[in-house]
Amino acid sequence: MKTMTTEEVQKIVESNQAIHLIDVRETDEVAAGKIPSAIHIPLGLLEFRMHELDKSSEYIMVCRSGGRSGQATRFLEDQGYNVTNMDGGMLDWNGETN
Repeated sequence: MKTMTTEEVQKIVESNQAIHLIDVRETDEVAAGKIPSAIHIPLGLLEFRMHELDKSSEYIMVCRSGGRSGQATRFLEDQGYNVTNMDGGMLDWNGETN
């Protein structure tokens, strides 16, 4: 499983490079703040919404601490998607949130 630190992801976000972030936390967690460009797809709905994702794109999975996003990363990898887990999750995120 590929991983990135929160600092590596933050550099990509701040450089305005094209990035696809998927936040797999629950709705109430996301309401407390998420990375502005992230798409919210709760982990429990991921298998039902993965048709919304493009297998030719790269995705970075985000959750609170890195555990659920790790599960999501492994699941999507098994389905043929190009995914990376953000280690440390939002607990380690020091960038902008909305």
